[in-house]
Amino acid sequence: MFDITAIPALQDNYIWAIHDDSHAAVVDPGEAAPVLAFLNARGLQLEAILCTHRHADHIGGIAKLREVYNVPVYGRRHPNNPHITDELREGDQLKLAAPRIAFDIIEIPGHLDDHIAFIAPEILFCGDVLFGAGCGRNFEGTPAQLHHSLQRLAQLPDSTRVYCAHEYTAANLRFALACEPDNPAIKQRAATTQQLRAANQITLPSTIVLEKATNPFLRCTQPEIIRTLQQRGLTDTSELGVSELGVFTAMRAWKNHF
Repeated sequence: MFDITAIPALQDNYIWAIHDDSHAAVVDPGEAAPVLAFLNARGLQLEAILCTHRHADHIGGIAKLREVYNVPVYGRRHPNNPHITDELREGDQLKLAAPRIAFDIIEIPGHLDDHIAFIAPEILFCGDVLFGAGCGRNFEGTPAQLHHSLQRLAQLPDSTRVYCAHEYTAANLRFALACEPDNPAIKQRAATTQQLRAANQITLPSTIVLEKATNPFLRCTQPEIIRTLQQRGLTDTSELGVSELGVFTAMRAWKNHF
């Protein structure tokens, strides 16, 4: 058995620690100090580092951690990420002995080209592609790639817990309400999120079923969202009407300046 614990880091990052009573693996350690403090406080031995993508707030602590614990770093190789020791690609499986867990690997480009997700039964580590009620910016690749990556994640079982890398849920819900103001699930999640943050509690993990009910980027076919975007000037049409990708692209562009 193992637990998954959020280690707050930097301004709003979460480094996820997968741990049993004696061993741990960490996901996206943007800085080393909070991870070392967590390991020392619990008497844990670091066994592996998992990396979803190469942004500095996800890899910034790897070098210092490996000075203390010379452990493998699993992820997608990229010229700007020198830390990866063991490359993972689409269709690979990563099996950790301690803590005992096995992940299926999928490539989810659209935020960055080297972005991957780690998927175990009812567990998703998705870095910066899927957030609580939102998604990452389209820095590399195309909006179509990002949309496709999100659709792949949305097809995971509803009970899958979504361990994303940032505490963005409250801000994302404000945008979700602007897109779909009459959605009661968004209103309820916004109230719950406000209560959690007021109590200095985190809003994660969420679940795939909650994201499908409240995340506008997974709801591009909803009539209210389409109407909202048409009122903002969306003219993307096809023979079948407004395209799902057109809605997604317009919504992502709006969110960039929201």
